[in-house]
Amino acid sequence: MKKTSLIISLLLVASLWTTTQAQPKQPTSNGYTTEYVELGRKTSLLYKPAVVSEKNAIGVVVMHSNDDYLGFPANSELSKRGYTVLATVPAEGDIMDEKILNIKRAVEYLRNMPGINKVLLLGHSGGATVMTAYQMLAEQGVDVLKTKIFSDYTANLANLPKADGMLLLDANYGNAVMRLISLDPNIHSNGKGNGNSNTLDLASPDNGYNANGVSHYSDEFVKKYIDAQASRLADLTKVAEQRFLLVKQGKGDYTDDEPFIVAGANQIRPFNKLFPQDLRLLSHTKKAWPLVHGDGSVTTEIILSVRAPMRADAKSDKLSASMVTTVRGFLSACAIRVTDKFMIREDGFEGIDWTSNINNPIGNSEGITVPVLMMGMTGSWEYLAAEHIYNHIGSKDKSMAFVEGASHMFFADRDAEKFNNTKYGDTTTALFNYVDKWLSLPGRFLPNK
Repeated sequence: MKKTSLIISLLLVASLWTTTQAQPKQPTSNGYTTEYVELGRKTSLLYKPAVVSEKNAIGVVVMHSNDDYLGFPANSELSKRGYTVLATVPAEGDIMDEKILNIKRAVEYLRNMPGINKVLLLGHSGGATVMTAYQMLAEQGVDVLKTKIFSDYTANLANLPKADGMLLLDANYGNAVMRLISLDPNIHSNGKGNGNSNTLDLASPDNGYNANGVSHYSDEFVKKYIDAQASRLADLTKVAEQRFLLVKQGKGDYTDDEPFIVAGANQIRPFNKLFPQDLRLLSHTKKAWPLVHGDGSVTTEIILSVRAPMRADAKSDKLSASMVTTVRGFLSACAIRVTDKFMIREDGFEGIDWTSNINNPIGNSEGITVPVLMMGMTGSWEYLAAEHIYNHIGSKDKSMAFVEGASHMFFADRDAEKFNNTKYGDTTTALFNYVDKWLSLPGRFLPNK
C-alpha cells in the first residue's frame, strides 16, 4: 500500500514538473493564444492573435508602474482585434530607472520578433508615468534629467530604443502628483509617522463634508488643505535629500540607500483626498472633445465627470496607509515642485511644475513626438489627466477621446450608474473598438492602401 502511494506521488510530481517546465502556448476561444516569455528576471506574457492579418505586425508593450498587468483587460482586447501584445511585470520598489529598463527589454524583444514592424507603449493609470518617462528619455536623451529635482539615475538609461507610438488609457496625473494629493496634511513627521494634529478635518461637516452624499468644500478650505499637503511634501523631500547626501558621503545607515517610511501617504483610491468627496472638483474638461458612448456612437461636447462621491473615512494613521519606500525611491517617485498658485479646480490643476521630475506623464509628454492616443474614463477622476497631457504633448499626430461612464478599469462604473440612475452599456467594447480604429488607420502604423 505504501509502495503504491509512493508511485502515485512520484507520478504526480513528474506530471506537475513536466507541466511547469514545458510552458505550452495556451489556446483560447477568444481569438488569441498566450505564452510565457522571460525578460531578464521578469516574467512576461505574450498575447498572439489567432487570425493572421496586417495588424499582427503592430506590437504593444503593456506595463504598470507597480502592479502585475499580465492579465490586464487591454491585453486580450487588443490581441483579439489582431494586435500582438507583450505584458510584463515592473521592477519592485519606487526607483524609476529600474522600471524603465524593464520596458527597454520588452521593446527590444518585440523589435527582434519576426513579423513585428511597429512597437507601441500602452500606459494605464500609473503605467502612463513610466511609459512616458521611457519614451521621453528615448527621444530626448539622458541630458534632460539634469533639469529634474532628482537626477541620480543609472547611466544605462542612455540610448533607449524608441517606440513608434503610444496609447495612454486613463492615465493618472503622475505618481508624484497622486502621492501629493493623497498626503494627510494633519500628520507632522519627517517621514517616520509620529503624530497627527487633526487641524484640517476632511470629514468634518463644518468644513463641508457630507457623509451621505456629495460634499462641498469652500475654495478657501481647499486652498488651505492642498497648501498644507504641498508644505509637507516639501519638508519630506528636504529630509530625503539630506539623508541621500549622507548616503553618498558614506555617512548614511547603508552605503547605497536607506529605508524611508511616510505616514499617511498611501496613494491608492481610498486615500485620495478632496475631489473624491467634492464632485465639483475635477468635474469637466476645458474644451469639447469626442465622447464615446456604450453603444459605440460618438458625440462632441464638454466632457463631464459622472463619478459617484466617496466617503472620507480612510484612516491615515495606520501602517497600511503609509508609503514604505527608500530615500532614493521617495526622491524618484515623489519629488515634484509646486508654486504658490497650486490649486485644484473644476477643470484640472494649476501651479504644478510638471517638468520638475520624470514621474508624471504631463511633463514627460513635452518631450514626446510620436503618434499618441489619449483616452479618459468619465467614471474615474483620473480622466482629466488626458486633457492636461494633450495640451503639453509635443506630438503632431495626437488624438483624444473619452468614454462615458467607464470606470478606471474600463467597464461601466457600477457606482456611477447607481448614483446617476442610468446604464452606460458595454464601455469596454466601445473603448477598444475606438482604439482599434485609431491604430489601424492607414498611414499611421499600417501601410497606406
